[in-house]
Amino acid sequence: MKGKTWLVWTMLALVQGEAFAQSSVTLYGATDAGINFLSNTGGSHAYQFADGAYQPNELGFTGNEDLGGGNKAVFKLENGFRLGTGQLNQGGALFGRQAYVGLGNSWGTVTLGLQYDFALDFTALFNTSAYASGYGVHLGNFDRQGGARLQNAIKFVSNSYHGLVVGGMYSFSNQPGDFHSGSAWSAGASYQAGGFAAGGNYTRLNSPQGLAAIDPYAQMGVTSMLGQTVATVNPATGAVTDLHATTPFAIDYQSIFGIGASYTLGNLIMAGDFSDTTFHGFGRSSSMKVFEPGVRYQWTPSLSFISAYQYTMFEGHHWHEVALATHYQLSKRTELYTSVDWMRASEGVDAVIGYSFTPSTTRNQTAVRAAIRHVW
Repeated sequence: MKGKTWLVWTMLALVQGEAFAQSSVTLYGATDAGINFLSNTGGSHAYQFADGAYQPNELGFTGNEDLGGGNKAVFKLENGFRLGTGQLNQGGALFGRQAYVGLGNSWGTVTLGLQYDFALDFTALFNTSAYASGYGVHLGNFDRQGGARLQNAIKFVSNSYHGLVVGGMYSFSNQPGDFHSGSAWSAGASYQAGGFAAGGNYTRLNSPQGLAAIDPYAQMGVTSMLGQTVATVNPATGAVTDLHATTPFAIDYQSIFGIGASYTLGNLIMAGDFSDTTFHGFGRSSSMKVFEPGVRYQWTPSLSFISAYQYTMFEGHHWHEVALATHYQLSKRTELYTSVDWMRASEGVDAVIGYSFTPSTTRNQTAVRAAIRHVW
C-alpha cells in the first residue's frame, strides 16, 4: 500500500512538472497550525496543538485547457491532511476535499465529481465568525456554511452577468434500487455591485449519510432530537454516553435555507446572515435557526480585527456565541492570528463550539487560539 501511495505521488509530481511548462496546471496549498486553550472539553480544560482551523491544511492541483471557440476543460484535485501527524483527512481519501473534472464556455461551467455545495459557494462569505479562528461556523455545521461536500455530483455555475451568478447541482446516491436515499441537491445565487454583496442557497439532503451523517450530541450537545433520546447521562457520575458516536442518527431529510449580505465601506466590512435548517424524521420536523451579525475591520494593510455574534434556536434550546480575533499579515502568504470563541447554551445543553471539540460538561465553552497560516 505504501508503495502504491509513493507511486501515485511520483506520477502526480511528473505530471505537475510537465504541466507547469505548459502553464495549464497550478499547484497550491495551505498550512495552518497553532496552540489552543479549551476551558472545558469532556469535563476538563486542555492545552492542545491544533491544525487546519482557520484554513484546512490542503495540497491541490487545478488546471484548464483552452479547447478553442471559447470552450475550456477544467479539473481540480485537492487533498486534506493533518499537519501535526501527516495523516490524511476525510477518512484517508487521497483527494478527499475536492476532485472533479468539467467543461466551461461563455455561459458557465459544468463539473462532475466530489464538490462543495452552494452553502459554501454563495452563503459562507457572510459567516463572519468563521473568519476569526475557523471554529465559529454555525452550530454543528448543519447549515453547511463551514464547507461540506456532495459526492458523485454534477454541478453548474454560471459566469457573472452584471454581478449575478447562479448555480445548481445534484448528487447521486449510487445505491442500486434506491435512487432517493443518500441523494442531494443544491441551488443558489450571488450578486455583487460596488461595495454590496449578497448570496443565498437552498440545499436538501435525502436520508443524509456518509459525509452528511448526523451525531446530535457531538454536534449540538443535546440529549434528545426529534423526540428521540440521542445521549444518556449517568445520574451518579454525570458521564455522557453518545448513542450515535458510531451509528448515525437516521432521518428522512435535512433541508437548508441560507441567505446573507455584506457592505464594504472603506476598511470596514459589515455582514449579516441567517439560516434555517429543517430536520424531518420519526413523523415530525424541527427547525434550527441561526442569526449572525459581524464586522471585519482592516486597521492597517497588515492588521485586521474581526468580531461577530451568533444566536441559535432549536427545539426550545438556545445558544449565544461570540467570536473575536486579530490577524496580522507578515507577508501576502503568511499571517499570525489570535482568537477567542465563547459559547453559552441554555439549561440542560452541553456547549460545543462549531463541531470542532468534545462538548463541555457545562453550559459554557471557551476556545482561545494563537496560530500561524501560510498559503502558496
